[in-house]
Amino acid sequence: MPQFSYRGRDGTGRAVEGVIDAADSAAVATQLLTLGTTPVDIVPARASARSANGDVRATTLKFGQRRVAVAELMLFSRQMYALLKAGVPIMRALAGLRESTTNPVVRDAIAGVEESLDQGRDLSSSLARQPQVFSPFYVAMVYVGESTGRLEEIFLRLFRHLEFQDFMRTQVRSALRYPSFVMAAMAGAMLVVNLFVIPAFAKVYKGFGAELPWMTKLLIAVSNFTVAWWPWLIGGGIAAVIGFREYVRTQEGRFWWDRIRLRLPIAGKIISKATIARFARSFALAFRSGVPITQALTLTGQTVDNAFVAGKIDRMRETVERGESLLRAAVAAGVFTPVALQMIVVGEESGSLDDMMDEVADLYQREVEVELKTLSAQIEPILIVGLGVLVLILALGVFLPIWDLGQAAMHK
Repeated sequence: MPQFSYRGRDGTGRAVEGVIDAADSAAVATQLLTLGTTPVDIVPARASARSANGDVRATTLKFGQRRVAVAELMLFSRQMYALLKAGVPIMRALAGLRESTTNPVVRDAIAGVEESLDQGRDLSSSLARQPQVFSPFYVAMVYVGESTGRLEEIFLRLFRHLEFQDFMRTQVRSALRYPSFVMAAMAGAMLVVNLFVIPAFAKVYKGFGAELPWMTKLLIAVSNFTVAWWPWLIGGGIAAVIGFREYVRTQEGRFWWDRIRLRLPIAGKIISKATIARFARSFALAFRSGVPITQALTLTGQTVDNAFVAGKIDRMRETVERGESLLRAAVAAGVFTPVALQMIVVGEESGSLDDMMDEVADLYQREVEVELKTLSAQIEPILIVGLGVLVLILALGVFLPIWDLGQAAMHK
């Protein structure tokens, strides 16, 4: 049986690690949850991509299968809440959801959960065996619901949490779509000008046999280079995009890119506010559900959708473990706004930290919506100035020789 190395947090938030013999990573997660340990990372101790029976591990999708959309997990959570609240047994509820879902990945996952429940495992352990659908945060919340007897309430909270996460992610993507499209259109226009417009003018200038201004020489040189090497430029651009995407999928690359995104002009502050809102909402949900603060920070780091901020949250957890307050940890992290820090102060002093974090999430959700509504007005001046500079360079480079020749002809 293959061995897996794991890192996790126990009920007090203390870091634990070790090696477990198990059929696959899902089985490791089940064992850890049974022992009261929240898994953070599980990797094969020996290179093995197959389980004991030779099947590909459950964490990979079969060819042709589409990934699980957040909307489908939201629907699952909402339906589970409604069915459990109505008194429907879990096995009957899962059977009904399995028959009604249209996503084969979700259907197979629910079938796996049913099989695991039949074998005597609890619901959280069964969900942990389907990591391609249910995240560690989701599993941990279900575990809390089982432990406290408030499972249906936890499913409702998870639905609202996923709804909020999906809304914020969609809003941030829409914020970046407009400037990205405009920049791509400008790059395409410059490519067309260099390939077709400037070469036509260059032939005319060559017939004049006159000395050309330095700006015109520069434009012609860039155009000649583009015409001669355009296949390599396009291929290099495609390779650069693919290389960038592959790099940001690595741990180091994602950390670097997520840090850069927070510093982007205009869009950076929107991404930062959305990230703080996601953190606040996730932390409020975990803390209100009875999760210890250190474990809540561990789980929350997996939901912020930003590796740089997740690293800061992990350092916050280490600071809290040393006995410092959440406020001191948040100040040391350096990623929270003064408003968020002030709300943490009030929450710690009043004993209503979860409510205050919800207030932070609501506040920054509204601010993100306002920023997005005014995004066009903020970006348009920058784009107009940039476009104006490009047009000025092209106009001077193209028309200065004609102007000089006209002036020379008038003085003859």
